[in-house]
Amino acid sequence: MKKIFLLSLVFGFAAISSFGQIAENAEHVSPLLIGSTMPDAELKAPDKTDHKFSAITSGKPTVVIFYRGGWCPFCNAHLAGIQAAQSEVIRLGYQIVAISPDSPENLVNTVEKDKLQYSLYSDAEGKFIQSIGIAFKAPEKYSGMLLKNSDGLNSGFLPVPSVFILNSAGKIKFEYVNPDYKDRMTAGLLLAVLKEIVEPVLNK
Repeated sequence: MKKIFLLSLVFGFAAISSFGQIAENAEHVSPLLIGSTMPDAELKAPDKTDHKFSAITSGKPTVVIFYRGGWCPFCNAHLAGIQAAQSEVIRLGYQIVAISPDSPENLVNTVEKDKLQYSLYSDAEGKFIQSIGIAFKAPEKYSGMLLKNSDGLNSGFLPVPSVFILNSAGKIKFEYVNPDYKDRMTAGLLLAVLKEIVEPVLNK
């Protein structure tokens, strides 16, 4: 029964198209496939320092969460839910990293508001989010707010809320990408997937 968790849970979008572009809507994003290696990018930490994604994840199995921003109540609930499972995620050998188009200042607000102990990074221009294939054009009503929350760098895109599980070499072992922003990967499902991936190694 556990083997069902080895399948990626990806709903409703076009199967394959060119990466690095902004889709017309959330249903038409085309994420990188399982087995692909995550591209590299420069991200900003809450203290405004620059960090290469490859350095953040180098040699470390990683759970990568992409969220819309600290302004989104569904994102805050999701981030807080994952926080509650962090100790078990760490016990299984993984670190947690969350990325959004928010500016570093807004990352600080999210960390404090949701009492997060894992690392948040800013991809305000969306270059990394686009390279992974999860960016889409935001509804016009979000334009002003997205510009403000990204220090004027977000040209009008949003990431489809996603969770990628990477091995220590940066390869995607599992992904959950759902164009319905209200439907998130629960902490329970995340732990079930991690245990399925990790247990064969732990039991050797």
